[in-house]
Amino acid sequence: MSARIDHAVTSGTFSLDGQTFDVDNNVWVLGDDTECVVFDAPHDVKAITDVVAGRRVLAILATHAHDDHVRVAPELSEATGAPVLLHPADLPVWRLTHPDREPGGTLSDGQVIEVAGTRLEVLHTPGHAPGACCFHAPGLGAVFTGDTLFQGGPGATGRSFSDFGLIIDSIRDRLLVLPPETVVHTGHGDSTTIGAESPHLDEWIRRGH
Repeated sequence: MSARIDHAVTSGTFSLDGQTFDVDNNVWVLGDDTECVVFDAPHDVKAITDVVAGRRVLAILATHAHDDHVRVAPELSEATGAPVLLHPADLPVWRLTHPDREPGGTLSDGQVIEVAGTRLEVLHTPGHAPGACCFHAPGLGAVFTGDTLFQGGPGATGRSFSDFGLIIDSIRDRLLVLPPETVVHTGHGDSTTIGAESPHLDEWIRRGH
């Protein structure tokens, strides 16, 4: 059974630095008919488990710990039995939402996660958040970028825990070196490709955060 990518959109809020915004979040599920991993756990456990559709969830992979990406992570973990994996650099951000609950495990740069016969390589891409990670699935020609890279540029870096110079370095050194046909599945909005975004790096730098 070959691996596939399933998708849902959930709606809710994002809060940081005393401000709250309405947001729609992508939820990506990678697997086959038997097992899968879930990228992020935004606002709605049922919407996510509907996509999982009874499959065994190996892990809930947090692209970063902003509340709109991990709000229901503990609840989803309890519903599926899967650990929430987070890069340790994002623990201070995680604790803003879940001060009394630790993630179930860690992510590290270069770590390989196998699901449904597909290799996922963890890319630590700090900038939007200190522990932001992307997940490259070369066998599927896809990368899951969370809020590091969108159609049209980098994720926001104007709030606490973020750094514009770091996100530019992460995008230049870790993402734009991937094959240009690689499909970029983002945390919000439409997917894009590495080839569509790479010509615009200098423009993003001039624009700033």
